[in-house]
Amino acid sequence: MGMRSIAVVTVLTVVGALFAAAPAEAANPTLHFSKAYVNSPGSDTGSNSSLNAEYVVISNSSYTTSYTLTGYTISDRSAHVYRFRTFVLRPRASVTLHTGSGTNTSTNLYWGSRAYIWTNTGDTAYLKNSVGTLKDSCAWGSVASYVLC
Repeated sequence: MGMRSIAVVTVLTVVGALFAAAPAEAANPTLHFSKAYVNSPGSDTGSNSSLNAEYVVISNSSYTTSYTLTGYTISDRSAHVYRFRTFVLRPRASVTLHTGSGTNTSTNLYWGSRAYIWTNTGDTAYLKNSVGTLKDSCAWGSVASYVLC
C-alpha cells in the first residue's frame, strides 16, 4: 500500500467512526423527566387543587420520535405507582402528571391520588417502560418547591 492509499484509508476510518458514533439523542435520553414540582404552593390542605399543584413533567426532546407510553410506570421511593393507559407522547412534547384528580388530556394526566405522592425532603421519581426497565429517574433532597431534572 502506498502513502496515498494509507491516507485515504485513514480519512475513511475517521469519517466512518464519526458516523458510527451514537447520535446525540442517545447521549441524553430523549424521553425524560424535565421537572418535579414536589411542594405545592401554599399550605398543604389536601384539597384536589393543592394535590394537582404537585406534579412531574415528562418530556420528549426528540425531533422525530413519538413514544408510546402505554404500560409505562412512574413511581417513587415509597412504592406509589402510576401506570399509563393508552398514551403517545409526540416529538418535542411534554406531559404533566398531576397528583390529584382531573380530566386527562394530551398534555395533562392525573394520578387520582387523595394524598401527596412526592416527599419535599427528598425522593426519587422513576420512569420505567412496560417491562420494568428503568428509562429515567429524577432525585432530589430537601427543596422549597420544584427541581429541574
